[in-house]
Amino acid sequence: MELSVYNIKGEDTGRKVSLDDAIFAIEPNDHAIYLDVKQYLANQRQGTHKSKERSELSGSTRKLIRQKGGGGARRGDINSPVLVGGARVFGPRPRNYSFKLNKKLKSLARRSALAHKAKDGGIMVIENFSFEAPKTKDFLSMSSALQVADKKALFVFSDVNKNVALSARNLQNAKLINASQLHTYAVLDCKKLVVTEDALAVINEQFKA
Repeated sequence: MELSVYNIKGEDTGRKVSLDDAIFAIEPNDHAIYLDVKQYLANQRQGTHKSKERSELSGSTRKLIRQKGGGGARRGDINSPVLVGGARVFGPRPRNYSFKLNKKLKSLARRSALAHKAKDGGIMVIENFSFEAPKTKDFLSMSSALQVADKKALFVFSDVNKNVALSARNLQNAKLINASQLHTYAVLDCKKLVVTEDALAVINEQFKA
């Protein structure tokens, strides 16, 4: 598969680059994508949730009502879960939500996500560029020229330039990432994948099976 290369003014340079068929033209494995995204989202969870259990509440342990004959539950002391202000039954405890996935499966998931994006025409290749000074206006002008200003776009670089990063950090629809750190969720979470030529070379090299 070949794509045209554009400059930051949105003009076709007349050059074309090849997308590696071993990455961008495979039959996507949706279950691998599901597992990789599930792991990514699980890793974002802090798992610090906690509610007090019966033994952790401060309150009298005196039995308030007799065991039988009251017509209600055998609730015991004032910390009982059936009373307002009592403990919570089977409440959340701190835990680690992360889980392991094999490297080959994660690699397949990334290639599948990129294949989906290529099939849908969601990949654009641009020339390598940098800014002399951090200016949000310049980044907005480039996004408008590339017709991605009103879309959720992910810009992929071989190495993110500091001035470019500072120019884009306040823009809600623009995200920047290094090609070596590209992951399945990031690919799926954008409408347009804008890749520089150097970044494409990194992807073609590192994402092969």
